Amino acid sequence: MADNDDFQKLVAQVIDEHRGERVVAFEYLGKRYWLKQVEKLSGAMRLLKQNSTDALHKEIKVLTQLAKQGAPVPAVVGAGKDYMVVEDAGATIKDLLLHCPEVHWPQILTDAAIALATLHTMQLAHGRPALRDISWCQGEVKFIDLEAHQQGKSIVSQQVRDLLVFIHSLYRYIGPRNTLITQAINAYRAAGGEFVWQQAKQFLVSWQWLFYFARPFKDIGGRDIKPVYWVLWHFRYADNNAVIA
Repeated sequence: MADNDDFQKLVAQVIDEHRGERVVAFEYLGKRYWLKQVEKLSGAMRLLKQNSTDALHKEIKVLTQLAKQGAPVPAVVGAGKDYMVVEDAGATIKDLLLHCPEVHWPQILTDAAIALATLHTMQLAHGRPALRDISWCQGEVKFIDLEAHQQGKSIVSQQVRDLLVFIHSLYRYIGPRNTLITQAINAYRAAGGEFVWQQAKQFLVSWQWLFYFARPFKDIGGRDIKPVYWVLWHFRYADNNAVIA
């Protein structure tokens, strides 16, 4: 963690100026950082959500442990009783897809898929690797907002969930670009994710009845509903090099 006195003074100043704000960005020596503070809950939310201080401390612990293991996560550079500071990891892929030319999409999505496979080969899982929770900057991928370990679930089950969430998110944000998405997932498989992909395919066997049920909604359903059809489509036809539904 950062021990520079000037940096620590700046963090203290940012905290003082932004008390109660959940997340605040600031810069030091031309580099961007994020201050994340304990969420202030009131009323019924105190009962509905877990202790926010405990949640922050758990996140600090998880990020620190993962960084020590070499996982692609933002570095924690400062922490206290009710805050932490992490290095900026770049724009999220969700935002990048809105602003960068489509010619760059294959590289960005392939990099993300390979990074997820790398995380899985380390016997780790993210919990919710949607494109809004993955950053990309000049080929470097970082996973943000990692969810806590799912109690009672094997690491393979957690990784299967990761992969399904990732594929669902691809279809959610870029639509049924099947060739592009299959290319990214093939990169995941080639980078060490084949076993998890096969496990995901096996898991969905009992859910394939939804394929025909969801088909009428593949073009007119909501942003969370439409991808369900395409996720099932992927595991039905991706290995057959199909490009039409």
